[in-house]
Amino acid sequence: MVVDKNQNFRYRQYLIRVGLFENCTDAQIDRIILASEERKIQNESFLFFQGDPAIHVYLLVEGRIKLAQITPNGQQVILRYASPGDAIAIIALLSEMEYLVSAEATQDSLVLRWSKVSLDQLMEISPQISHNALKILAKQTREFQSRVRELSTERTEQRIARALLRLARQTGKKVDEGVMLAMPLSRQDLAEMTGSTLYTVSRTLSKWEGQGLVNAGRQRVTILYPHGLVVIAEDLPQAGNQDIAKAD
Repeated sequence: MVVDKNQNFRYRQYLIRVGLFENCTDAQIDRIILASEERKIQNESFLFFQGDPAIHVYLLVEGRIKLAQITPNGQQVILRYASPGDAIAIIALLSEMEYLVSAEATQDSLVLRWSKVSLDQLMEISPQISHNALKILAKQTREFQSRVRELSTERTEQRIARALLRLARQTGKKVDEGVMLAMPLSRQDLAEMTGSTLYTVSRTLSKWEGQGLVNAGRQRVTILYPHGLVVIAEDLPQAGNQDIAKAD
């Protein structure tokens, strides 16, 4: 759906704060809005699938989107969760590319999208968009490289601790008990984020609950002792009551 002109002001105030359109002028932002399409995505619906032709770039306005990849052996690996303000599928700006991941809404979401053709035209008017897109691509490449390194070199407990800390930075909400992840997170999700198994994640979370590090409900995780997870994630010396036996 093309953006209603009455929404221009709302989106103008939003777009000037997101990385893809950083330092664009008000006039440029107005043209960017007019070139966009608004889409509402229901929970568990997909924006696109891995292997589809990459023809649109998306900006998440509301909700949350899971970006996951299917490996050659059929295993799903969750690479990251996109939050409001995140650009999705910047790779579409390159020529004749396919989406490298599938993008699934994990709650009702709202996105703006631009076709590759319209963004190419916008970048001619505002080279700043090209500069911003390159910065985002570089950042995402570094993130994916870090994930590959984690999966290939770190112990399972390190990967789980690092994933929880990463989600805490993205979605964490301060509560009396500690830091609650403000998003549904199942043990299966955590297994797919860390290249682990449901059994190993469940066993690890149960152990950490016994040690007072986390409180892990059915779909909700609260980090009770963030420093304890940092110790595990960084493989630091452990001492005192928070000793944690290495596993896996």
